[in-house]
Order: sequence, then C-alpha cells, then structure tokens
Amino acid sequence: MATFAHFKNRTQAGKLLALALAHHGAGADALVLALPRGGVPVGFAIARALGLALDILLVRKLGLPGHEEYAMGAVASGGIRVLNSAAIHAHHVGAAQLDAACERALREIARRARQYRGARAEPDLTGRAVILVDDGLATGATMRVAIRAARLRGARRIVVAVPVGAPDSCAALAAQVDELVCLSQPPDFRAVGQWYRQFDQTGDAEVQDLLALAWRDQARAGSAHPPTPANGENHETDVRTRTSPR
Repeated sequence: MATFAHFKNRTQAGKLLALALAHHGAGADALVLALPRGGVPVGFAIARALGLALDILLVRKLGLPGHEEYAMGAVASGGIRVLNSAAIHAHHVGAAQLDAACERALREIARRARQYRGARAEPDLTGRAVILVDDGLATGATMRVAIRAARLRGARRIVVAVPVGAPDSCAALAAQVDELVCLSQPPDFRAVGQWYRQFDQTGDAEVQDLLALAWRDQARAGSAHPPTPANGENHETDVRTRTSPR
C-alpha cells in the first residue's frame, strides 16, 4: 500500500509543487493566482521558484449554517458563486439563509481586497495562462468558483495546483481545467491540515507581507516576471506527483 508523507509547511509544499510545474517557468507567461489566505504562502514559493508573477484571486467558502466547516458553495469577487445544491437541500437551507451567507462572504472578500490590494488594480487575465493555487482541496468548492471566475475574466488556460487533495475532488476538478497538479491524494483524506506537520492559520499580515515582497520584486524587474532566486533549501519527501491533462 502506498504511503503518503506530511508536508513540513506551506512553503515546503509550494517548493515541491514548483518542481511539478517546472514546464511553466523559463520564460512562460503564466500568472500564479493564489487563493487567500492559505494558498498565498504556497503560491509565493511557486512564483519565486519559477520566476513567475504572483497575484491573488479572492474567493470565500459558504459554510452550512451550524456546520460552517462544511461547504454548501463558494463565492468570488464580482458576485460569482458556485453552490452545492445537494447539501443545501439536504440541510434545508432556505433562500434567505443562502443570500445572507453570500452577502457576508462578499463583504469579507471586499474587506480583503481593500486590505491586500489597496489601490493596486486586479490583473488582466485576458488571453493568459493562470495557475490557481491553494494549500489543499477538500470539497473543492472554493477552487470551483475560482475556476469559474478566472474563465469569466478571459483566462486562456487554467491550471490548478495543490499539494494535497481528496481524490474525488481532484478527479472532478481535473475535468474542468486544462491541467491539475496534486502532489498527494490520500485515500483516507479527511482534512487539508491533516497532511501538514505545521498548519498554523495564515493571517492577513502574512498575506500582505508576501504580496508586498512579490510585487516589489516584479516592479524592480520591470516586467511581469520577477527574477528567479538562488537555490532554496532542499526537502526530502515521498509524496507523489500526479498531473492530469484535460
């Protein structure tokens, strides 16, 4: 039976993902779009390793009333939403409850946009290849709405990259994108944090610091591609790489 290793932290997971995404570096025009908050340290490590630009795509899970950890859907900036109709009906979530949850989520997205972006404009995705990054996939609700948002904003090619994910969620998402890269799909997956040795909550300050550093480097480079840094630390792991073309 295959064994599945735990990642040290999100940064290490991002460096390992970069190895599996190496074909997107070396002059490629792909844009790394991280899903705050937990996806930002992963995306930062990928962008740094491959010399790609980093930005964010703001999405928010819609938790079931009374069971907030379980997603009944997700929303993205602009009011884009993806719903889990089966969960909504099974738990008798009314239209008013659903609308209230969406409004709360969109208010939080707006708050994060102000705090993270300030006056910085959102990137133009028209005709671009984008790599959507998170720290893992559980139900996949937030990634599904991110895919929809990127497609509606004109992305030419969509790649999903995560360190770990539930096998059924990965299989479902692979059919919706051009490429899915997931380093580990444990059959006993229960939660993303289960597969990290260090899984502290990513705070707003960390997101702001990483974005500021990435955007500063991009501005200094005078282009969308920051310089590739010196070799980082080497980590050993036995996680497996799976790449699923569309």
